[in-house]
Amino acid sequence: MAKGTHDFAPDPRNESVLININGALVHRAEASVSVFDSGFMLGDGVWEGLRLHQGQIAFLEAHLDRLYEGAKAIAMDIGLTRAELTQRIDETVDGNAMRGEEGVHIRLMVTRGIRSTPYQDPRVVISPATIVMIPEYKAPLPSTIESGIRLFTVHVRRGDPAVQDQKLNSHSKLNCITACIQATQAGADEALMLDPHGFVATCNSTHFFIVRKGEVWTSSGDYCLGGITRSNVIQVCREAGIPVFEKNFSLTDVYGADEAFVTGTFAGVVPVTEVDGRVMTSGRGPMVERLQGLYRDLMDKDCTR
Repeated sequence: MAKGTHDFAPDPRNESVLININGALVHRAEASVSVFDSGFMLGDGVWEGLRLHQGQIAFLEAHLDRLYEGAKAIAMDIGLTRAELTQRIDETVDGNAMRGEEGVHIRLMVTRGIRSTPYQDPRVVISPATIVMIPEYKAPLPSTIESGIRLFTVHVRRGDPAVQDQKLNSHSKLNCITACIQATQAGADEALMLDPHGFVATCNSTHFFIVRKGEVWTSSGDYCLGGITRSNVIQVCREAGIPVFEKNFSLTDVYGADEAFVTGTFAGVVPVTEVDGRVMTSGRGPMVERLQGLYRDLMDKDCTR
């Protein structure tokens, strides 16, 4: 059965979690936003996925940097300072008594707010930004970390930044959704996406790397989100003396690689065992296993700082 990097074991505790909507903690079954909300109506907003580790949000400052930079880029006022937003995250974690738990994931979503009518012009917005935080007991499956996933290269491309800049972590994810649909219908777990020039860009929900002769390669980054786990893996490679390159490369380079893997906040470093029917590895290769350990060490260090 196909699976993805975001698969998890259902946890009955999630039925009673409290969701933070504009500062108010609301039971999950009662949580809602207006049909006139900019996010629901137009996908107008930015978001972050956060991981609670050792009682702290891992790499919080980097996530806030990306959130606030994205909001600024689309001329959206979040309405809270970084300190105020951090306090609200803490209130969400503590209101659910999750501080001492592992395997907690938080989706932080900010939209432009309520519109007076269904129309794209931001000048019809009549409320402050809508800020929602959904905490869940949600850990990646051990089998995903150990056995990996299979990718299929889709026809859906990562767009030119003049059309919609892929560096924006926006609510508008239809490009990635259509890629995911094609991959899963082909029997794979996730989609591998190319850039407008035919070079490998990224996956529909994670960043893609290959290993060739002891070197780690990832895309130039020109057509993908500024991934936080991606940048952390590049960092640990450099610190460990592992040659790492951000460069253009083709599917031919992928098919001939020794190993492949993807990265993301939810599951960290995940091996890719197959791309378009070409077998990369059976489970984790030695480089992926090493990088999983180095990434865990970096996350431990960040959360105990």
